[in-house]
Order: sequence, then C-alpha cells, then structure tokens
Amino acid sequence: MDNGRSTDPQGDRDFDPDDDTLHEECGVFGIHGHPEAATITALGLHALQHRGQEATGIVSFDGTRFHSERQLGLVGDTFSDHDVIRQLAGDSAIGHVRYATTGETMLRNVQPLFAELAGGGFAVAHNGNLTNGLTLRSRLVREGAICQSTSDTEVILHLVARSRHNRFVDRFIDALTQLEGAYSLVGLTNKKLVGARDPLGIRPLVLGRLDGHYILASETCALDIIGAQFIRDVENGEVVVIDEDGIESIKPFAPQPMRPCIFEYIYFARPDSIVHGRSVYDVRKKMGAQLALEAPATADVVVPVPDSGVPAAIGYARACDIPYELGIIRNHYVGRTFIQPTQSVRELGVRMKHSANRGAVAGKRIVLVDDSIVRGTTSMKIVQMMREAGAREVHFRIASPPITHPDYYGIDTPERDKLLAATHSVEEMRRMIGADSLAFLSVDGIYRACGYQGRDSLRPQFADHCFTGDYPTPLTDIAGEAPRHAALLAEAG
Repeated sequence: MDNGRSTDPQGDRDFDPDDDTLHEECGVFGIHGHPEAATITALGLHALQHRGQEATGIVSFDGTRFHSERQLGLVGDTFSDHDVIRQLAGDSAIGHVRYATTGETMLRNVQPLFAELAGGGFAVAHNGNLTNGLTLRSRLVREGAICQSTSDTEVILHLVARSRHNRFVDRFIDALTQLEGAYSLVGLTNKKLVGARDPLGIRPLVLGRLDGHYILASETCALDIIGAQFIRDVENGEVVVIDEDGIESIKPFAPQPMRPCIFEYIYFARPDSIVHGRSVYDVRKKMGAQLALEAPATADVVVPVPDSGVPAAIGYARACDIPYELGIIRNHYVGRTFIQPTQSVRELGVRMKHSANRGAVAGKRIVLVDDSIVRGTTSMKIVQMMREAGAREVHFRIASPPITHPDYYGIDTPERDKLLAATHSVEEMRRMIGADSLAFLSVDGIYRACGYQGRDSLRPQFADHCFTGDYPTPLTDIAGEAPRHAALLAEAG
C-alpha cells in the first residue's frame, strides 16, 4: 500500500514496546458498472477492515466527475452515513483501508489517491510496498515533480502521468515496469477499472462478479459479504482491465514462479478467506497440527492466544489429543487510545485486551499457542498472567518460525535489532518470556501445512524472507541508501 511508516524504508514510528504484533498491510476493493458502487465498496472495505484500521477512502465516478471521501478512522465511522454514500455518485468505485507502512498517518496520505492526467482523472489504491519507491521519488522530484503526500503510492501516479504512451493502459503498464517490490493495485479512470499484481504475486488480489459486474478485492471475504461470486485469483504479473466491453487480461512481464507472502496464511488474511485455493482457516489448523508433531508437550490443556492463535491451537489440541480451552478471554472493545493516558494505565494494556480465565487454567499444565513472536513483550505478560491465574506449567508454542528479518513489502515490522528472535537464541527467548518451554514451527513445517513436502531452496514457493532472509526482489532503497524522506508539512488536528 502505501503502507506507511514514513518513506524511510523501515519507518520512524515512535517505539512502543506494547505494540508487539505484526500490523496489517492494507486492503483494496473496486467495482465497475454497478448502480450502487459506493455502497458495495463500503461493504467490501468493511470485510477488509482487519487489513488496516488507521484510515479509509472511496473514489467513485458518475460518468462526468470523480467523487472522493477519505478519512482517518474505521470504515463504519465514515461510510455508515447515508449522506456520505449519496455524495459518492456513480456506477464505478474503488476503495482502500490503510495501515501505513510508507507515509505518516495523515489525511493527505489516505487512499485512493487521485490525479488529473492529460487523458482524464485517475484514482489508485495500493496494497504493498515499493522497495524502490524512495529512489523513484527522489528522481521524480529532481525532474520537477511536486509531491503532495509522503506515500509511495503517489510515485505510481507520477509515473503514469509522465509516460510517453498514448493509451492509458500502456501508460499504466509503463509505470508498473519501473516498480520493484510488492503491490496489488486497483485503479479507476473515466472508462476503466484496472487491477494489477506484482510479478511475484507477493500481495493478494482476487476477481469476482456481482450481478454481472466485475469486482477486484484483496480477499474473498470481501466478495462473501456482498454475495458476489469468486471467479479466480488475479495472477502474478497480471494486469486486468475492466470496462463496458468486458474484461481483458494482459501479462506484460516475463513469466516467473509465484511467491505470495506466507504471512497471509499465518496472520493477515481473514480465517474465512480462500487464498490461492487454500482455506486460511484450514491452513492455520494444519500449522498447529504440524507444530504438535514437531514440538509436543506434556500438558493438561491447550490455550490459544486470541484471536490469531485460535485455529492453530485447535489443530495442536486435536493432533496431541489434549483438551482445548479458552484460557484467555479477549476484550474486543479496547481501542489503542484508551490505554494511553498514564504510564500506570499503559502498564495494564495487555490485561485490558486479554483476561485470564482462571477456571480453565488454575492448577493445570498449559500449552499456549500463538501465531508469532515479534518483540516478546506481550508474550512475557501473557505467560505471567497465566502463572498468576494458577497455571502450574506454561509451555509456549509458536505456529510459525522465528521472525529474524524485517519486511519491506508492506508488513510493519520492527528493525532487526528489535526482533527478539534476531538477537536471542530460543533458550534465551524462553527465559525472557518466562515459559517452561518454548518451540517454533520449522520453516519446512509451515510449507507442509500448505501442502508441500517442504521448502524448495532453489525455487521457494512463498515469500518467507522474515524467517529466512531470502528477499525475493531487489531492495534498492535499502542497498542504495536512498535519501530518507520526512514530511515537511505538519497537519493540524
């Protein structure tokens, strides 16, 4: 997406030790030719809310003019207002939910971004992160471009605008050929809805249909909420062009094996989505079952760390034939702003989000199952919570390999020196967290859960760089030490 932290490749967000999770990427949605385009787009974005909660936007086209509404906050906060939807007139629309990994959280970075080009208006929404975005931006600014945001998505608008090709589709493809990194895009012109996926298919994009009208979305759950039919995944390196004449598929890149992001299965995609033909829920249960084979524990109950650890814990419990219990209850109604007022309240943050179910854990040996460990601060507090609730033993099991490398493709990860597994052995991590034992799913194990024999080291089936350090694309902004960009304009409010 933009996905924004700042256009510093690894960002300059204030370090929050309690912010101990991988943050969502972004979600995109588009529909062409439907009389209720904005309403359907808002519903689709609601289903994709898990991919980004910082901001949302919709751009529609009514045959003459484009209409835009972009706001910080949740989809329901903005698009539940009938008057807002009514103002988004037209039968074609695209939308975006955002968690920033490139570009600060401010209104001018909220997508879709829009520009008036020589051939008409063009709006674009982006999930992913460009690993040469800073380098391209620096070049464009030197050549006279005026950038209004700090988002790498704006680079795409400039590249399309500056292309020498006549047809819009050719200009769009010309821009794509200059990009490195990960992207799934939806774009809207006065005639077309376009979608594109990076040559490796790192970020997801699916094609659907509702009442004969085509839809593009990040996940199938966005199709389900509106009763649309899933047609297929947009292929890696494919450009899809939708207009009144139907749909056209263009493949401008040399064929490459697909390498989608493995974290869609581990964490990001909604459990009820189908990603590349696999049920996310089923894969997560298989990850838990595989973890049970690799790292069994003598215990009385298996307890998930909610919500992300639930399917894996079910799989682990079944494979080990150990009872599954909800030993931790999650409060779904705690927002981040609620735990900020004082340090003493901040220290209660984990307990506000998670409460021990004492009756399920007291006096028992428990296996805690979670999807990942990032910094380890939350894991430490949860283990302590379980012991204070009376657990006799706490065995921690993680349904993914240790995260040892940062991501540059749209996942907001800390720098490497803040990743616990990058600087500590498993035994050191166990002692820090306070568990009686700690084990991770192996790299091959995660591939087995997805139906493979293991990882193909010559042609890896997934983008798994956070575990292996094997980055699938050039990291031009990192290797070339592209100038870091900070916003010069601060927005009030």
